[in-house]
Amino acid sequence: MVKKQDEIYSSPLEQLVDFQFDERVVDVFPDMIQRSVPGYGTIISTIGVLAGRYAQPDSHCYDLGCSLGAVSLSMRQHITQLNCDIIAVDNSVAMIERGQQLLASDTSTNVVVKMIHADIADVDIENASVVVMNFTLQFIPLEQRLALINRIYSGLNKGGILILSEKIAFDEPERQHFQTEIHHDFKRANGYSDLEISQKRSALENVLIPEALATHQQRLTQAGFEFNDVWFQCFNFMSLVAIK
Repeated sequence: MVKKQDEIYSSPLEQLVDFQFDERVVDVFPDMIQRSVPGYGTIISTIGVLAGRYAQPDSHCYDLGCSLGAVSLSMRQHITQLNCDIIAVDNSVAMIERGQQLLASDTSTNVVVKMIHADIADVDIENASVVVMNFTLQFIPLEQRLALINRIYSGLNKGGILILSEKIAFDEPERQHFQTEIHHDFKRANGYSDLEISQKRSALENVLIPEALATHQQRLTQAGFEFNDVWFQCFNFMSLVAIK
């Protein structure tokens, strides 16, 4: 499948609407995410490695907010435990339909991947050894985030892990300014214009709500995780792992 270039915000838009994971975004998503999130390829491949280490036999691995299924495919390639499947969930019909096409073309292993169109708030998390939210929690309303983390913790088996990747905010204004500007430079280096950066930022403003790293870690501790640690950070993007 040919990767299309993201040009959604390349021309001035008369009216900016909130960002949605619709057909337009699905068509260019692989290009968009690679050019927007520093270290995205490293994050995806390393999640697979972590899943290979922590997946337990006769258990489920969850990819919550799976988009096109990159995380699921990475986990699938590394999991060797018996009777371990992957449940991939997204609330975008367009993402699930395209993801199922990509999944059908991958025959690398015998690990079963089930792609489900649903709100992750409505999905039961049970008998889980690995749960991944790769840039997903940031789109969940703030008041619902603790309840979701609590549900994940309850559904995880002892020794299971939660991998949480997020765009983060910083309490210190100078640090926030630096991290924002260097991220914009990263996007410019990947071919995005100032117009594209500005329009997309406005479209995401009410949809993607980042939090400080300390806030994420405090929430994980409150849910019951005794250990969590950052294993990746580049500019204002990070990924951490929490172990039950």
